[in-house]
Amino acid sequence: VINKIYYELKSGKQMNRLLQGDVGSGKTIVAFITMLLVVGSQAQCTLMAPTEILAQQHFNNLKKFADSMQQPIDILTGSTKKSSRKKIHENLLSGDLKILIGTHALLEEVVKFQNLGLAVIDEQHRFGVAQRSQLWQKNVLTHPHVLVMTATPIPRTLAMTLYGDLDIS
Repeated sequence: VINKIYYELKSGKQMNRLLQGDVGSGKTIVAFITMLLVVGSQAQCTLMAPTEILAQQHFNNLKKFADSMQQPIDILTGSTKKSSRKKIHENLLSGDLKILIGTHALLEEVVKFQNLGLAVIDEQHRFGVAQRSQLWQKNVLTHPHVLVMTATPIPRTLAMTLYGDLDIS
């Protein structure tokens, strides 16, 4: 899957991929490696989760790896303090913050990226089409690559009907 994603990112076309797998199968680490590939090209990434608990879990797990690589990472949720929010917004606009994990708080109008290159959406079926679209419209220059993840087993024929615009892994 990582190999497919790598070549898709290099293709010059926008990636739209559904990553499906059981809980614990490694979807998050695949997403993180994808983020690192995008960050390597000087773009920013975000991962949106449907609940604060899941966003915090992703942040805690990925922060260990990011810290070991001295890669700045932060989290933005509904309960993020105002002073922290201000710093996150500034770091996003300056491009200093490359990886942001969050909840619906990422969709707020005040959240602006310098160069969003990848939007990862976990448990994507829990977000509406308009919400998902709102996230990837945060990049004014071009639409970012999109990786949506789900642990809900979707038979391939149904997935093609529902998500025909997405490549499926």
